[in-house]
Amino acid sequence: MTDSFDPSPAAGDRFSFGLWTVGNPGADPFGPAVRPRISPTEIVAGLSKAGAWGVNLHDNDLIPFGASAAKRDQIVADFKQALSDHNMIVPMATTNLFSHPVFRDGAFTSSDAKVRAFAVRKAMRAIELGVELNAKTVVFWGGREGVETDAARDCRDAIQWFRECLDFLCAWTKDQGWDLKFALEAKPNEPRGDIYLATTGHMLAFIETLEHSEMCGVNPETAHENMPGLSMVHAVAQAMEANKLFHIDLNAQKIGRYDQDLRFGSEDLKGAFFLVRLLEGTCNRPAYTGPRHFDAHAYRTEDVAGVWDFATGCMRTYKILAARAKAFDKDSEVQQILADNHADPDGVGSMLTSYSASNRDQLEALQLDADAMAAKGHRYERLDQLAQEYLMGVRG
Repeated sequence: MTDSFDPSPAAGDRFSFGLWTVGNPGADPFGPAVRPRISPTEIVAGLSKAGAWGVNLHDNDLIPFGASAAKRDQIVADFKQALSDHNMIVPMATTNLFSHPVFRDGAFTSSDAKVRAFAVRKAMRAIELGVELNAKTVVFWGGREGVETDAARDCRDAIQWFRECLDFLCAWTKDQGWDLKFALEAKPNEPRGDIYLATTGHMLAFIETLEHSEMCGVNPETAHENMPGLSMVHAVAQAMEANKLFHIDLNAQKIGRYDQDLRFGSEDLKGAFFLVRLLEGTCNRPAYTGPRHFDAHAYRTEDVAGVWDFATGCMRTYKILAARAKAFDKDSEVQQILADNHADPDGVGSMLTSYSASNRDQLEALQLDADAMAAKGHRYERLDQLAQEYLMGVRG
């Protein structure tokens, strides 16, 4: 990496954080908060100073549950003024359908139709708030959409109720004339024993059953895919290939642990490297053009100053990995290995792009020597070592 490289964030990087991320006071199931809460307006100011571009929020991150209309309007007015003062935007809004005890057995998948109605109405108010703040994407994370025992309900009923609620909200949003995208976020477990639609792949399949599937995509999260040992890179690639990557949550996670929401890149640095390479389009494919949102929080060991160290660290790590990935892709040896593996001098690949009688006959006529093909090495050991060396900063 050249001495002139500057990993400081800029508006064009489209980095964003949630109010709940830098605003996390460090409480956990075993102990209370360890640092003072930072107000939403202070968060806006601090993120702007750190170089972030946007700030996201749940409805109740900004407006306390049950606040009066007058109180709500004053809070929103103050927040909008802070956004204006610090040249910040709200790219995404979401709704908290997991904290209040009413959702202890689910929101959109609750067996109680009145709870499902309450959840839909709460989501409507959150969408209205997002529109007021000029958000373009609404994320839905179903933290309570699950069970501890499958004796509670038939999963098919839960999926049907989930679909009905989303179809209702999509139709209502369209009826208001709003051009919004819904991004569905998967997680395998926690806080429920099992959460319905547990992975990004589950969500992509589910979306195709929705009445307005065109306005629905996914919001993969690194920790949620890594918790059960799945690949975030593969989940995001599948979403991008389907044109359904509407938003993304970046953080870090040790496989098999509870949802840690660690600083981006602080675990599985090679996985983060390949994820950034994918998002930045350094694999000769289109880049992801949406927000790079960091859904993480500072260690419980930190004071308020440490919170801003955390936020800055997320952004710097992303930019460093992006620079490393671009250098890796420009390496002549890397390009040669990839070219050798993708070479198709006889145009065999074109026979497989679609079925026709002609392609069938050409396929049948091919002289294919399985033993000769099996004897060929691919040099992936060398390719991966090159990636490691770029990642460690000893090349490029």
